[in-house]
Amino acid sequence: MARMSIRIDLDGDGRLGPGKVLLLEGIAEHGSISGAGRALKMSYKRAWDLVADLNASFATPLVSAQGGGHGGGGARLTPLGEEVVARYRAIERDAATAVRAHLEAVQAAERRAAA
Repeated sequence: MARMSIRIDLDGDGRLGPGKVLLLEGIAEHGSISGAGRALKMSYKRAWDLVADLNASFATPLVSAQGGGHGGGGARLTPLGEEVVARYRAIERDAATAVRAHLEAVQAAERRAAA
């Protein structure tokens, strides 16, 4: 079945899309930026760069990180980070419902072309 992905272009230069939201969800699950990056097969630097980009795009950070060291660091979503993830997932659900018939028609047209 055809799928749709949502990317939100924010007023500034920031963007929020499926990859960044997966990273945020991974941080919530793994308790660290590097752990979330590993789970997504993303380099350590890429994960940190995306988090920095996300944090700079919003009035307050979405991720709170503690430095590493002997005891190890860690990261967690801030309340705003949790809200942004929940709202993004709600937007996806609402959009999928709204475009379902159109996606089915596009998929059917693609099947006709392949036949």
